[in-house]
Amino acid sequence: MSHPAVAHTLPSYLQADRLGPWGIYLQQVDRVTPYLGRLARWVETLKRPKRALIVDVPIEMDDGSIAHFEGYRVQHNTSRGPGKGGVRFHQDVTLSEVMALSAWMSIKNAAVNVPYGGAKGGIRVDPKRLSRGELERLTRRYTSEIGIIIGPSKDIPAPDVNTDGQIMAWMMDTYSMNVGATATGVVTGKPVALGGSLGRVEATGRGVFTVGVQAAKLIGLPIEGARVAVQGFGNVGGTAGKLFAEAGAPVVAVQDHSGAICNAKGLDVPALLAHVRSSGGVHGFAGADALAPEEFWGVDCEILIPAALEGQITQHNAGRIRARLVIEGANGPTTPEADDILHDRGVLVLPDVIANAGGVTVSYFEWVQDFSSFFWSEDEINARLVRIMQEAFAGVWQVAQENQVSLRTATFIVACQRILNAREMRGLYP
Repeated sequence: MSHPAVAHTLPSYLQADRLGPWGIYLQQVDRVTPYLGRLARWVETLKRPKRALIVDVPIEMDDGSIAHFEGYRVQHNTSRGPGKGGVRFHQDVTLSEVMALSAWMSIKNAAVNVPYGGAKGGIRVDPKRLSRGELERLTRRYTSEIGIIIGPSKDIPAPDVNTDGQIMAWMMDTYSMNVGATATGVVTGKPVALGGSLGRVEATGRGVFTVGVQAAKLIGLPIEGARVAVQGFGNVGGTAGKLFAEAGAPVVAVQDHSGAICNAKGLDVPALLAHVRSSGGVHGFAGADALAPEEFWGVDCEILIPAALEGQITQHNAGRIRARLVIEGANGPTTPEADDILHDRGVLVLPDVIANAGGVTVSYFEWVQDFSSFFWSEDEINARLVRIMQEAFAGVWQVAQENQVSLRTATFIVACQRILNAREMRGLYP
């Protein structure tokens, strides 16, 4: 199933030969365009971010020197509501990556039908090399720099790679100090004591599990006894692994930045999570054998969950994957070439834009709770999350069957129609 390359008019700040993740997103939009009908005349809207802010983030280091870091905040589309999307601190962050992540947020928000547009932020920094004080100063300065375009009704950041509730607390405090009033709704993923939501930390992993269970039913794969391999064992992969193990699906292999481990009988997930918390990675876990990182992709399993970074499943390793089901916990972990290889081999891929939307769904609940200053119980939140994820997945599955397309293209059909319909109804101002 090959697709002709489409020539895109690119913004001058990107290089055609080094498009990075944005190039993958553009290919995904090209695949969905034939299914958009009359809305196709608006499709260029999706190929350009509405607003991209690049900021310099200077801080004083503990040794008295001044360091400068590159920061970004991109708002891809706000036709359906304020921007929403995470902030990542990673040494490899680029404008192309943040643009792609913001676009995937547009798709994801529309796919689960929460009233947000897509946005994303990032700083080019390895946070592990900063002290806590330096990390706080970096976070606060970055928040002040992007403060002109964020806000509870403009753009609401959240945690992503290497950011957490503490970073969100500093962002919320900085923004609040700058506007002169406590604004809990400016970020989500906050600690519960500062207006955070119960169930938020586990939400992305719970969404991965929920959608995975629905898909397994539809392809006749019993969860009980289904072997699971997980790449990345942080917030998303760890939670999903725990929920699958509790449902009787043994986690047989895990890979993260520290290495890869396996145990054909199933890993002790609670013990492994405790080991990761104390040592920072899966390497050296006593209840497992070490595995060469490149061997991870060929592990015998029924379900594979890539929950680390983008671009992990490529044309070079897709042919070795033995799973029947790939559930994307990370954003953009599968390249378009790998997508086609998996499709041709009969592997069902549950795309990031639906599979990991549990995080933004509970972020939406958190934001609503902050506006009303009225908070729900964890059971209420989980029940609402599961219902929204199941309904969204059922809709995507139906579109995939009707059009005989992959679940990724089906999710893009549903989402792009919603975004472009909003664009068309709103019209162009002035």
